[in-house]
Formats: sequence, structure tokens, C-alpha cells
Amino acid sequence: MNQKTVRNALLPAMVLMLSACAGLGIPGLPGGGSEEHQVIQLIDYAHRFAAMTAEQQRREYGASAQAFARDGDALGRMRLALLLASPGASVHDTPRAASLLEPMVASNKAVGPLAALAKVLHALLNERASEQKHISQLREQLEARKEGERALREQLEALKSIERTILQRGQESQPRRK
Repeated sequence: MNQKTVRNALLPAMVLMLSACAGLGIPGLPGGGSEEHQVIQLIDYAHRFAAMTAEQQRREYGASAQAFARDGDALGRMRLALLLASPGASVHDTPRAASLLEPMVASNKAVGPLAALAKVLHALLNERASEQKHISQLREQLEARKEGERALREQLEALKSIERTILQRGQESQPRRK
């Protein structure tokens, strides 16, 4: 799966998950609640961030990192993780994004919209990491096969050279007819 496909699938997947959670009537998820509104704003923010230039993304990341360092709240943590999780972003860092989400995912507190978003994003990041690992393994296998093919070609060329030498010697040892 390429980065553009992942980027295009990430936001709709989060929206679907959140709307599903809202439809289940999860306790602490009142219609139009402030946390629900924050999640909608985060998704919109992530969408706007993906459309920014690399320089704008770096500035936005710097501001978000400072805000998170200053406040340390769940919303700031989620915002920073979303920025780092954005495929193709100049600040993309999947392992860091996943580590930022760990405290929110590991928490056994009541599941709210922000925690649901964190769990969905964390699962997507883990899946992406697993796919990248698999791709890396496949590349290694391909390189090993290419190396094996190269060695076989060299052996074939050496055998052809030996065969040519044998044929030349055989022709030279034949008596010449006049």
C-alpha cells in the first residue's frame, strides 16, 4: 500500500470508527459533547496538516510539540501523534507517534471519543509498522535472489567459456584435410 493510499484511508477510517462509537451509545459520549467536538476538530486539523507544505508542516509540528511539552494534556498528545502519523509529512515518524499514543491506549479509563481515536490510530500505526517490516523482509529476499541469479549467470558464463575452449582445442587437434 503506498503512502497516498494510506493517507486517503486514514482519515475516513477514523471518522467511521468515531461515528460507530457514537452510534453505540458509549457512556460519557453525549451528543455534541466537548470531547466529541475536539475529536472532530483534530480530524479536520489532520486533514489541513496533510495539505500543508513541508515548511508549514515543520512549523506546525514545532508549535504542537511546544504546546504538548507545556501542557501535556491528552488533546495535545493526540494532536502531536496525528502530525507524526501523517504519511508523506515532512515530520513523519511512525514509532514516535505510536509511543505518544501508548498511554492513551493502555489506559483502562472509560472509553471516550478521544480514546477511541487514539486506539484506532494506534492500531493503524501498528498495522503500518507490520507492513513496513514485511516489505523490508521481501526486499531482502529479492536482493538475495538477485544475488543468487547473478552468481548463477557468472557460473553459466564460466561454463560457456570452458565449453568454447574445449571446442577450440578439439578443432585444433583434428587433422586438417587438404
